[in-house]
Amino acid sequence: MSNYKKIADGLTRSLQLSQRPIAISFTNVPPSGVHAFNGVVPAGCSFWQLAAASMFYTSAKDHELCSIGIHTHHLAQPSPSYQSELQDALQAMSGLDYVRPDEVAAIPVVQHEVSYVLYGPLVEFRTDPAVVLLFAQAQQSLVLSEAVNRVDKGIPPAMGRPACAVVPQVLNTGRAAMSLGCCGARAYLDVLSENIAMWAFPGQKLEQYSAAVEALARANKTLSAFHAQRKEDVRSGARPTVRQSLDRLAS
Repeated sequence: MSNYKKIADGLTRSLQLSQRPIAISFTNVPPSGVHAFNGVVPAGCSFWQLAAASMFYTSAKDHELCSIGIHTHHLAQPSPSYQSELQDALQAMSGLDYVRPDEVAAIPVVQHEVSYVLYGPLVEFRTDPAVVLLFAQAQQSLVLSEAVNRVDKGIPPAMGRPACAVVPQVLNTGRAAMSLGCCGARAYLDVLSENIAMWAFPGQKLEQYSAAVEALARANKTLSAFHAQRKEDVRSGARPTVRQSLDRLAS
């Protein structure tokens, strides 16, 4: 098991995150030493924001008002009204031409049935997370995209609706992805403001992503100073070579 506190602190420091990374794992039995969620939320994505403050676990009953989330997370033993709720939601979205039948079929779904979902701050996790979520603005996402490209050897997908589909996407592929959210998630999550996107990482490669983020955050800081100085020099009438700009940066 990795030192998730160290990884969480490193990601927060390197990226200057305003919200702590959160972790998600799945289990067939209630996690020991963790309390069951006690409350009502309008959608499963609400748990992501609550998870920044404390650890808890949920089952299908806690996701009851979110038939789309129950579907994407393949939650076991949903309520009897689940199928009709899901059909009503899909029909409403179809009527608005928001989602079409072929697009519904392409939405990622967790491949195995899930009984319980454990949520919490990564810094407090004592079990291996399946997925880790970060909320990042554009400059932070620049570093994250470069780190993901380095680890996964490819450009990460930028997903849209539904936001919860990013979790099965990452689980099923073993590769990181960015979610731009959906109109529902942006209504329910204060943290998902207009300049924020969400990143999801497979837990088994978290150390690799963290190391890449740390290295690339340092490099971006240095190169940002390099380019800012070069811009200033050119504006003042100079035509510096790369070597001259590097030497000035080091002085």
